[in-house]
Amino acid sequence: MRMRRFDHYARKFMTENPDAVVVHIGCGLDTRFERVDNGRAEWFDLDMPDVMELRRQLTYTESERYHMLSGSVFDDAWMEAVIRFKPRPFMFMAEGVLLYFEEAQVKALFIKLSEHFPGSELVCDAHTPFVIWGDNLQLAFLGVKARLHWGLKHGGDVENWGNDIQLLDEWNYFDADEAQLKSFRWVRLIPALAKSSGIFHYRLGVRQ
Repeated sequence: MRMRRFDHYARKFMTENPDAVVVHIGCGLDTRFERVDNGRAEWFDLDMPDVMELRRQLTYTESERYHMLSGSVFDDAWMEAVIRFKPRPFMFMAEGVLLYFEEAQVKALFIKLSEHFPGSELVCDAHTPFVIWGDNLQLAFLGVKARLHWGLKHGGDVENWGNDIQLLDEWNYFDADEAQLKSFRWVRLIPALAKSSGIFHYRLGVRQ
């Protein structure tokens, strides 16, 4: 469900902006470019060096419009390869990534992107603090060292970070009429649960 929704946002953005530039933050081994490519957009997959090396071993190859970047999104080095495409429309996608970092880091990233790519759009997923707490309990029980940190109580809270950040829309898992969620539709009656996890679509700054 999450993958399909992110694909939806990417396709919609590239339909409205055929010459878009899309940066997939923390891409892992996802094949989104192959699924949604419109034949014109510039696409960047960004992840840590060991992950990108694995992508290359699995026959992912760069092309004229598809690029692989190695490094952390919190460093500025990757931007040198991307910023040269201004003033084309930019979309940043972060699926299953930002929740592993502290709020201060996520906030700094939002502000940095809004300053360097004003008017760009960003799509990310987030959980409420309660879900973060519950997931961390499960991770500890399973013996997994990774922990979640950033929780988002309301999608609009990010607008308070400044730099003309605007929530365009949000989508929650229980909003969807998915067959596999049929037995859980009662959750919609409890707002705290119905809105506990979602995907959020923002505009970062004002396009110049």
